[in-house]
Amino acid sequence: MGSNSIKTSRRRFLKSATGAVAAFTIVPRHVLGQGQTPPSAKPNVAGIGAGGMGGGDIDAVAGCGANIVALCDVDLRRASTIGKYPAAKVYRDFRKMFDEMDKQIDAVIVGTPDHTHAVAAMAAIKRRKHVYCEKPLAHSVGEVRALMKAAQDYKVVTQLGNQGHSYDTIRTFCEWVWDGAIGSVHTIHCGCNAVNSGIDRLPLMSRKEDIPAELDWDLWLGPARERAYHSFYLPGSWRGWVPFGNGTIGDWICHVVDPVFWALDLGAATSITAQVKNYDPKTQGDAYPKGDIITFEFPAKDGRGPITLVWHSGTEKIPPAKELEPDRKPVDTGAYVYGDKGVIMYGSHGAGGVRIIPESAMKAYKRPEQKIPRVKEHHDDWLRAIREGAKAGSDFSYGGPLTELAMLGAIALKMPGTKLQWDAAATRFTNCDEANQHLNPPYRQGWTL
Repeated sequence: MGSNSIKTSRRRFLKSATGAVAAFTIVPRHVLGQGQTPPSAKPNVAGIGAGGMGGGDIDAVAGCGANIVALCDVDLRRASTIGKYPAAKVYRDFRKMFDEMDKQIDAVIVGTPDHTHAVAAMAAIKRRKHVYCEKPLAHSVGEVRALMKAAQDYKVVTQLGNQGHSYDTIRTFCEWVWDGAIGSVHTIHCGCNAVNSGIDRLPLMSRKEDIPAELDWDLWLGPARERAYHSFYLPGSWRGWVPFGNGTIGDWICHVVDPVFWALDLGAATSITAQVKNYDPKTQGDAYPKGDIITFEFPAKDGRGPITLVWHSGTEKIPPAKELEPDRKPVDTGAYVYGDKGVIMYGSHGAGGVRIIPESAMKAYKRPEQKIPRVKEHHDDWLRAIREGAKAGSDFSYGGPLTELAMLGAIALKMPGTKLQWDAAATRFTNCDEANQHLNPPYRQGWTL
């Protein structure tokens, strides 16, 4: 990475850090009557999605001092936090929750399946509630762009649930890259070995199943098109189904790509190409493939050269770097970052285990002083930003473009082998009208952003 790029990256970081306090104006709740929290008060938080990751987020913010005042879940079998917070009122439909408790809620956690992230988060933002949303931020490029704009327009504090963004190790990685530890970065091989695919269940879709009494299937579907209930959609397995999830790339890109996205200021890709085996999107397109390789090309920017990022999902493993010692375990979820003077490898979530390879190069490297302030914890960072009227570290202006990469990769899987040319400013593919049809899929009747 050239010196101009290093200076630009540092300058952009410092501008963001010092200018954040001016971004929002927080006034006492009793003055506005709703939605804003004085710095000295504990925010009143509602959880939409009261189990799984959503439940973990609820417990985390409660542990950081927030008041849990409402819990909402469409599947009572999964709502692990219901009963844990006796003062919290319980709902099935978040829209009813907002209608009844609008003035009592300051902030909202969205921990639902991907396809309902946007409708829940937007409902909160339009009521001027601060939002912590699990990753990926949304289920389409159109939703990502709408949430980014709304968060800015309504001046709320947001945070994407890629908790590794608050780790010390991601800051270490950025500092090494900006220090020129491996020279100019040109290529990244990264990914995750998790298989999120419903392909094996496609033959079972004609089977009829009874909807469990604890599940409100209509509300679970939300804006997705009407379809029959199947037990293999949930819990958790919805990630492997196109109408509900975003495959492995949607589940993991906000963790794994986050370090290079920050350090290299990647921004928007200009081309995306998917490669898959044993997958036909025309006959199997309701499910994601078991493995894929997706190549993103990023143009030169701010003094650095162009960068190629290759994503490997599921059965398509990340190729180990030749610099990795034979007795060292290769990365199965994480990245190898190649510069013209060396290689850095890291694992998932905030560049965990970051190190230069081989070990001899790591030992020879003189580490720079810390320049990026460390933070306590991801949920705490969000609550701090609410109290201080500041920006959280992975707010929607950062987490949105990061999520957008996953959404573009998911579209590329629908037309493998086609090099899609992406114009981020115009929000369109310049060479494929078919791909443009997937940027903002319609909602079923009764649902809207």
